[in-house]
Amino acid sequence: MSARGVLSPVPSPGPPPARPGGPGCGTTVLYVHFHPAAGTAALDEETYDGLLGLLAEVTPVVEALPPDAALLDVRGATRYFGHDPVELAELLRVRTLARYAADCTVGIAANPMLARMAAQDGAPGAIRTLGAEPDAVAAFLAGKPAAALYGVGPATARTLCSYGLDSVGRIAAAPLPALQRILGAAAGRRIHERARGVDPTPVTPDARARSMGAEHRFGGDELDAAHRRRALLALADGLGARMRRSGQVARGLKLTVRYADGSSTTRTRAFPEPTAHTPELTAVAYALHASLGLQRARVRAVALRAEELDAAEHAAHQLTFDPADEKARRVEEAVDRARARFGMGAVGPAATLDVA
Repeated sequence: MSARGVLSPVPSPGPPPARPGGPGCGTTVLYVHFHPAAGTAALDEETYDGLLGLLAEVTPVVEALPPDAALLDVRGATRYFGHDPVELAELLRVRTLARYAADCTVGIAANPMLARMAAQDGAPGAIRTLGAEPDAVAAFLAGKPAAALYGVGPATARTLCSYGLDSVGRIAAAPLPALQRILGAAAGRRIHERARGVDPTPVTPDARARSMGAEHRFGGDELDAAHRRRALLALADGLGARMRRSGQVARGLKLTVRYADGSSTTRTRAFPEPTAHTPELTAVAYALHASLGLQRARVRAVALRAEELDAAEHAAHQLTFDPADEKARRVEEAVDRARARFGMGAVGPAATLDVA
């Protein structure tokens, strides 16, 4: 009987050999977006970790994109298992359904950006493939709005549209010097390359244990910035409590904003010193949110992820001699004790009470 269709763990975690033509040449990338089981609002962290482990049974080159997605480089897996990328995607979908009752949407392309865009707006169970031929890539990108291009947030999209560059095709046709004058040298070159389907970013395996995240999904399109800030406060408060309970601190914070059209924007900022202090987490979350200039963006969800976690005992805290800071930390300790005894819902910031 043929072994085709049967997957077993990859015996060696080493990366596959590079093909001729330079780094990444011929790489096939899968972008997998998981959908929670029916009746479940979102994936919990335990389920997400399990799904990542399932992906790792196919290839060791898995990059987690919390809270519900991942990138896979399956160049080596296609040779090892004798399956093409579509067959691997189909088998992964069957496994996610069988083990976790979670479906997924899969985008398949030559690089991470195109794989993300191929999966965008796909219904649960959809497997979308984009060929690597330049004409196919150009045709796929040409009619998409500027905001659909990965890395172009609402503020950048508005700037581009004000110059008539309202589609990816028009951005691709614009002279590089013009884009650099509009967006700056580095950002202009990056957007210019991405509009032509070029994304040299590799799929980078990461350690899930070094991060911790949470997400809030709104009931509909959330246009109210104040309501989004209350959701961020609730997320920062919960993250801080979990880190302190586990004796960890974070070196950075990542904000992900998901929009009604299925696209998302991510921003990251490092802390001056590792922290699990809720006011510091909240302040950075607010600053990242403000930097996006969302205005009337139709937001469906916001997520925070504390990154580069380390043991609190290894982190030094610079004394401020600020009575307000010391008082806030004493209050935080009292809140943690109350929650340990009576549960997370026992006490918390008043502004989060209307955020589920």
